[in-house]
Amino acid sequence: MSIYYPIILKLGIGLLALIVQINISGKGNLAPSNALDQVQNYVLGGIIGGTIYSETITVFQFILVLIIWTFLVMLLKFLKEHNHIAKKIIDGTPSIVIERGKVNVDAVVMAGQSASDLMFKLREQDIYDISKVKRGVLEQNGQLTVIEYGDQNPKYPIIYDGQANMDVLDAIDQDEDWLEDQVVAAGYSGVYDIFIGEYIQGEIRLTPYNQNSSNKRGK
Repeated sequence: MSIYYPIILKLGIGLLALIVQINISGKGNLAPSNALDQVQNYVLGGIIGGTIYSETITVFQFILVLIIWTFLVMLLKFLKEHNHIAKKIIDGTPSIVIERGKVNVDAVVMAGQSASDLMFKLREQDIYDISKVKRGVLEQNGQLTVIEYGDQNPKYPIIYDGQANMDVLDAIDQDEDWLEDQVVAAGYSGVYDIFIGEYIQGEIRLTPYNQNSSNKRGK
């Protein structure tokens, strides 16, 4: 019976590490939303599954590997949240597959999608006429975000994580200078002060990083 104790101990530690990673990464479950989540799940599963039955790997070594992997995951998460280049490398970038009623065939193929896949994603949103689509963006997780002509509310933010969303600006026929002016007029130093900016019915609603308004000028 004693030969099973290390296995039980490793399994318990592995489950605890799994719970810890889910909690500190801010996720509620293991469903991957980007490439980092997918890799994290694969590697963590491989570490736990590949070591609990190995007698040559001690419990201490198992714990050490879990700590190192958790540190690496948190480091990558920190980098992508604080560095735009790192975020693009780790998460990738959305692809514009439909622009003003015309399909960008090269972008669709480069994203690994077929015409059937694209039309299926459009039908899921009750869209059957491509000419009615002002812009279609294939997100990193494979979902298609669509802005139709006459749509006053883009379905994704105009500002996120302190950076302008150029896709939304193009869709509403505005530029980065216009957005910067809007943010400054609202009393903030610049776009980098804003955590989330929404474009609703022609108006911009801003949620700053510092909600105590200490970033606002004159306060």
